[in-house]
Amino acid sequence: MGKEKNKEKLSLWQTLKNDVYAVKLAGSFSRPAVTGAFFCMLIGYAEWVFFDGYFLRIIIEALDRGDGLKPILSFICISAVVLSLLKIYDAYTQQVTFTIEGTKLHNGIYKKIFAKARNVELRCYEDPEFYNKYTMAIDGSADKVMEIVKSFNGAIIGTVASVFVFKLMFDIDKLSVIFILSPIVGNFVFGNLKSKYELKRYREQAPNNKVLNYVNRMMYLPDGAKEIRLSKVFDILKRRYGEATAEIVKTAVKYAFPNMSLNVLRITFTFTVMFEGVLIYAYYKKQVAGTISLAQLTIMTSLMVAATWILIRLFEDITKLIKNGLFINNLRGFLEYEEKIPEDQKGIIPDEFRTLEFRNVSFSYKDEETIKDLSFKINKDEAVALVGHNGAGKTTIIKLLLRLYDPTSGAIFLNGTDIREYDLRAYRELFATTFQDFKIFGMTVKENVLMGRHMENDDEIVRSSLARTGILDKIEELPGGIDSMMTKEFNEDGIILSGGQNQKLAAARTFAKPSPVKIFDEPSSALDPIAEFELFKNIIREGKDHTMLFISHRLSSVKNCDRVLLLEGGRLIEEGTHRELIALKGSYYEMYKRQAMNYLAIENEEEVIL
Repeated sequence: MGKEKNKEKLSLWQTLKNDVYAVKLAGSFSRPAVTGAFFCMLIGYAEWVFFDGYFLRIIIEALDRGDGLKPILSFICISAVVLSLLKIYDAYTQQVTFTIEGTKLHNGIYKKIFAKARNVELRCYEDPEFYNKYTMAIDGSADKVMEIVKSFNGAIIGTVASVFVFKLMFDIDKLSVIFILSPIVGNFVFGNLKSKYELKRYREQAPNNKVLNYVNRMMYLPDGAKEIRLSKVFDILKRRYGEATAEIVKTAVKYAFPNMSLNVLRITFTFTVMFEGVLIYAYYKKQVAGTISLAQLTIMTSLMVAATWILIRLFEDITKLIKNGLFINNLRGFLEYEEKIPEDQKGIIPDEFRTLEFRNVSFSYKDEETIKDLSFKINKDEAVALVGHNGAGKTTIIKLLLRLYDPTSGAIFLNGTDIREYDLRAYRELFATTFQDFKIFGMTVKENVLMGRHMENDDEIVRSSLARTGILDKIEELPGGIDSMMTKEFNEDGIILSGGQNQKLAAARTFAKPSPVKIFDEPSSALDPIAEFELFKNIIREGKDHTMLFISHRLSSVKNCDRVLLLEGGRLIEEGTHRELIALKGSYYEMYKRQAMNYLAIENEEEVIL
């Protein structure tokens, strides 16, 4: 999807298919919303046709015939009662049904969008074009779908109502129906062009609107509050905000004159030509040609008013269908996107973990090869460390292992079977992972540790996991203990921890998850040496019953691992135990020696204890 270009133009047939898709989507979540929109439109158009086409005609003809007052009043009263009942139904549907069902519709559509968003592969979120489509898909999608439902029903019923009105006008004067061409041109031609220009403007403004949203977020979320106050980054944010605003204004100016011109033409052909034209024509027929009576002139004038507003509303609905059909194309494209690594992929259910093997794995990201012909094997109950400079490909290996990405070439095997053949969610359950760029959610401490999982002894598992990362005492001091709410996103009394404390909390997730393989990605980057020592002691202890894989930039923490894999430029350049690599006196030895000398503040490398 990320490489597919947005189509600026859609055929009317494609647009109609998008509208039908939206109506079906709405019906799948709320049938009352769809049927309610139909009957509301039916009542509105029926009122126009009846009162301007039949009601007035029946009254005038009764008066011409000299009928008594009683039948006329009876007809008027019956019409008023029926109209009142229909109005009550319409009001109830508008104020009650649409409010309730609209909420259901909104909830259903966004649940579907979020489910899809969770199911697409990670690479999609790193593709700006895909992300733009995603943001446009969720931008008021439920409102646009509901608007399509109303417009769709309006267009169908409006077309039928137009036929009735035109038939009545045709019965009075055949040439009078020529004036219907005017609003057709106004709405269908100029209105359609205006909608397309508005869509182009919206698409051009979308990247800049993203910048505005980002700056707005940075100004009210705590993430960057300290940096904003202790630096001049605010000036950069303000400049970016101003630049984005200027681009939005520039785009608005670019489309202002075409939109204004098209709107003037639409209104002129829709209102002026139709309304004034029919009046002049009717006056000519009565006063000059003398071919219609005063009663017919009155009815024709009334029908003209009805026809004008029916056509205006009809083509407004058609224009909305075209406009929203173009917008809904983003939603449909997103929901129908075929995932490369679908989260719900079915396959073999893995048995117990025995081996994991990379065979000649290469991976390219945005045409840049980050992993190059990589091969290694991890056996059950081994503790393996991935080390190397930043950009060596360590975290990418973890993402490939977890199938957040698939290799460009080569393959990864679990117990001798290509991991792409496994049920994806079942496969990932084999791994408990803490990434360096973790996220603390606006939930309780307990929920942040368990991450949606439920076990019989939840509290005991949470406390044990927190203890192993060295943060249990701090959590127990909180008023709510493990039930304390994290962050102030939803609760003013929410807890804000330090960077190191948050890292310990995130690491507790890996201890808590009952998986045979534990993965720690830089679990101690924000910890002091003592806390780091205690954490790695518990990680190694955990490795007695689990297979361990972790990334660390501090080589002193990997001394007790069964194996160390040294990466450079996406390649495996050295492999062995800590002592073997030190004895080799290669790249690992140089890195370890340099770190040890800096840490111990000594100059003589002979003093480094290996």
